Amino acid sequence: MMRLTRLLLPFLLVLVVPLLHHAQGTPIVSDWPDWRGPQRDGTSPERNLPGSWSPHGENLLWKAPYGARSAPIVLGDRLYLQNGAGEGESRQERVICFNADTGRVLWEYRFNVYQSDVPPHRVGWASPAADPKTGNIFVLGVGGALVSLNSDGKVLWQRSLGEEFGLITTHGGRTVSPVLEDDLVIVSGLSSGWGDQARGAHRFFAFNKNTGQTAWVDSPAGRPYDTTYSPPIAAVIGGVRLLIAGGGDGAMHALKPQTGESVWRFEMSKRGINTGAILVGGKVIVSHGEENLNTSEMGLIAAIDPTGTGKLGEAQVRWKTLGFLGGYSSPVSDGERIYQIDNGSNLFAFDAATGRQLWTQHLGTVQKASPVLGDGKLYVGTESGKFYILRPRTDGCEILDEDWLGPEQTPERVLGSAAISRGRVFFASDRALYAFGRKMNGRAAPVPYDPGTPAPDGKPAFVQVVPTELILAPGESVQLTARLFDAHGIFLRETPANWSLEGLSGTVENGKFTAAGEAHPQAGQVKATVGELSGKARIRVIPLLPWAIDFEASPAGAPPRHWINATGKYQVREVEGNKVLVKLSDNPFLRRAKTYLGPPEWSEYTIETDVRSDRHRRQMADAGVIAQRYALILFGNHQRLELQSWQPETQRTIRLKFPWQPDTWYRMKLRVENLPEGKVLARGKVWPTGEPEPAEWTIEKTDPIGNRAGSPGLYADAYVEVFFDNVKVYKNP
Repeated sequence: MMRLTRLLLPFLLVLVVPLLHHAQGTPIVSDWPDWRGPQRDGTSPERNLPGSWSPHGENLLWKAPYGARSAPIVLGDRLYLQNGAGEGESRQERVICFNADTGRVLWEYRFNVYQSDVPPHRVGWASPAADPKTGNIFVLGVGGALVSLNSDGKVLWQRSLGEEFGLITTHGGRTVSPVLEDDLVIVSGLSSGWGDQARGAHRFFAFNKNTGQTAWVDSPAGRPYDTTYSPPIAAVIGGVRLLIAGGGDGAMHALKPQTGESVWRFEMSKRGINTGAILVGGKVIVSHGEENLNTSEMGLIAAIDPTGTGKLGEAQVRWKTLGFLGGYSSPVSDGERIYQIDNGSNLFAFDAATGRQLWTQHLGTVQKASPVLGDGKLYVGTESGKFYILRPRTDGCEILDEDWLGPEQTPERVLGSAAISRGRVFFASDRALYAFGRKMNGRAAPVPYDPGTPAPDGKPAFVQVVPTELILAPGESVQLTARLFDAHGIFLRETPANWSLEGLSGTVENGKFTAAGEAHPQAGQVKATVGELSGKARIRVIPLLPWAIDFEASPAGAPPRHWINATGKYQVREVEGNKVLVKLSDNPFLRRAKTYLGPPEWSEYTIETDVRSDRHRRQMADAGVIAQRYALILFGNHQRLELQSWQPETQRTIRLKFPWQPDTWYRMKLRVENLPEGKVLARGKVWPTGEPEPAEWTIEKTDPIGNRAGSPGLYADAYVEVFFDNVKVYKNP
């Protein structure tokens, strides 16, 4: 009985605290700091919410001409929205801050999309997350840029997850939204890094919310099928605070958010999971709309017991309903019933105790947005261009309000969820941002959400070394700290440790690591041992420029260990008496790769290399170099040369015909220079290896919204094998 009480405590708090406020006559108000709400489950504790409105007047507070595919968030009197801005070569990702009372734009922050495969119309996929303690917000862009901003729009820190961790982006655009857990901001995605993180997998990344330093990276997932955007939910289960989210491997995962330790996983699909889980009556409700594991029937919704560890299976399934195609829209619950919209925009109600389908309500034809539940009403928009206010009941659903957005011939699509804050409902269509509800008099303090306090165990069970995932120069030092956590993932204290090095040259004393001064690259770990426990910080040591890499001193086989997104895709091999780097073509899933060689902060440099492509059955490969987030690429089958920073946005790409022969070495050279007023000049040239370098540049572009820094790298799309040799990187003269 005590165990059951502990399981239900966070949910009882959610119900009791608002009722106490209501009984005392205090308005129940809430912020909406996450796109799934204050509890990350799509529900609001507020009462007296509007039951009708009109885009043309009734209960409409304001409308702003800023569309988005994401959901707004609200913190106090500020609303934040993430979307795309500009068209063509001026296209960027953007965060806009509005006055939530009036819709007036207070500020906006734009940032570039670079070396991403996401097309322009899918920019702004994710939603921001806000920190109620500091007022800071966090955004993850479709190019892998993770940015922290204060409430005035000033950049506090930023990370480049593609260049630092090999985060993979795809044409589908799927990008997860950040979540806040105490002092950490957590994101996830498919990545291929270095060392024990070189294998492609769905990983979770945690960063200190104040500094941006990496706290942990965890790889709980199996072989990935897709990129995904499943929203995490947190809960205390069995005395342990868990972060529960879907992965690209078709499983739902539970982690300890402060340490990244995997607690359990529930495998349920042969494709990635995009929906979020919710907790109802001590059970975790999961769903998907893809192929199931043990049946040809598509889709399911199920309730699982979350108190286990390791791989959960059928023994933990409390009920399961097959055939429900809930692939995109996440569920909500009032405690008795679960409401979820399928891919065809049909609202389903399921009994929370048994999973029995109770009723359906047709809403449209295509659905991405998740419903929001507040005051006994569901608020949701559809891709068909309608926004609904619904009152779900035991035996059916009452449509309280149904509004067309825009002309019926060209309706406004709604892809993101609504937000509820201070008696008002906010949502974005693809063309406008709406606010409706009641005007607030004064500022009532929002009801805080307490998901429950983990039960402390008290005994050290885990050592974490922070920061981790560092890049140092030879001779540079960093102070590391060993931190102890108990078995429930609760921080105990910082601790002295016995320090040692694995795969690194240098010294470590009292946690201070100093890299050896020799100008050669390294990649390894600094290990902290406390009794029988140990933890590690992963560090790469990358020499300053200039570089000259001819691979003659490299052992045959694996590529340089410190490179990002290289292992398993490249191989050092002897060809015609010389060692060269070969981009392999044997695995179609690994055929294409952007490989990063250095820190993302570098600027004003030149990269050169020799390249050669095989030809087989009239097929050639593509090969190129990357500097400061610009790529110079030779396309074999198309016989052309391109200079690009974001391949799917074609208007900013410069192209010209360039006939290049198979089995022939060519020299490629790319130079990037920062100009005044934010402009950047990128210039490239290509010529047959061994011939004199031409005086003129072959191709060039001045970018008015330039990328001011970025890692050097290599690019290859290996229909057949591609060869690289004599790589040079040096500061511009």
